[in-house]
Amino acid sequence: MSKGIVLLAAGGTGGHVFPAEALAFKLKERGYSVHLVTDSRAERYAGKFPAEEIHVVPSATIGSKNPVAVARSLWTLWSGMRAAKKLIQRLQPVIVVGFGGYPTVPPLLAATRLGVPSMIHEQNAVMGRANKALATRVQAIAGGFLPEGGAAFPEKTVTTGNPVRPAIIAAAEVPYTPSHPGEAFNLVVFGGSQGAQYFSKTLPTAISLLDDALRVRLRITQQVRPEDMEMVSGCVARLEMGADIAPFFTDMAERLARAHLVICRSGASTVSEISVIGRPAVLVPYPHALDHDQAANAAALAATGGAKVIAQSELSPEKIAAILTAVMNDPEKLSHMAAAAKLAGKPDAANLLADMVEAIAARRTIAEFKRTRA
Repeated sequence: MSKGIVLLAAGGTGGHVFPAEALAFKLKERGYSVHLVTDSRAERYAGKFPAEEIHVVPSATIGSKNPVAVARSLWTLWSGMRAAKKLIQRLQPVIVVGFGGYPTVPPLLAATRLGVPSMIHEQNAVMGRANKALATRVQAIAGGFLPEGGAAFPEKTVTTGNPVRPAIIAAAEVPYTPSHPGEAFNLVVFGGSQGAQYFSKTLPTAISLLDDALRVRLRITQQVRPEDMEMVSGCVARLEMGADIAPFFTDMAERLARAHLVICRSGASTVSEISVIGRPAVLVPYPHALDHDQAANAAALAATGGAKVIAQSELSPEKIAAILTAVMNDPEKLSHMAAAAKLAGKPDAANLLADMVEAIAARRTIAEFKRTRA
């Protein structure tokens, strides 16, 4: 018999959905039923998400200064609030948990108005706009990188780390095996769940600048946008090298486990996953992030020695080629970075977050929960 329904709310990107998915697995193990509220973008993850049902509630972000656009967004949010209220009244969840992104706003606001226990999880080192808007209303805030003492709401914040998917936990069991000169070198390149056009343009050029002896060692996994597939595939064919190019990899955890180096953006889930697995990385924060959250996430891992952070404006194809040349000839350095990254990982984040969810659902205070952790 189920202990009750937990309603998870998450925006439709991997950065929001993956931590929610990891928590969902833990809650199912503990006897809860899980429902997910998200948007249509999350359909690619729906097959693996362990929810009894996935609901889509109208929502919108207010990013425009155009009065007509603002009015339209407010109407959509109001419609979403009504739909979320009806959903919560029908499901009667024991708690509603938000993971950021504008689709979380209607269900969390509806929960707080109906007196249903609620909390949010913020993956990044800088709180996103949706979570910021909800932070004063919910009972608790769990943070992936947010410091308890330095957070905006220290009295209700617990640093749990970012929960990672079961596939990542399994990949973490694979030890890092260095690639020595003359051996195959697995390079994984991606820009988050949406891909990164920047890497599509710069990496093939960087590879072409490598010495032949290094280039033949490379085995590349690169996530690219659909519109860039033809360009990148053509470059790979001309370079006559081994590469898997795709818009999305369902087995990315296994590919990360085999990686000798990762070049990627520094979204919260990405940083958390590569640190739990323990793989050296070159992190390139997305330069147009509104709150510079990716730069803050990257700095947290770089501080342990597990990653090198380079601003996109400073990362030319020549620099990428120089970095690859250096690390492919220095397996010991990469082994040290892998070990440092692993020390920074928080593989038990999902369990701690599940503990917190159960405590808030039982209407315990954060002060009481923190005392049980002491």
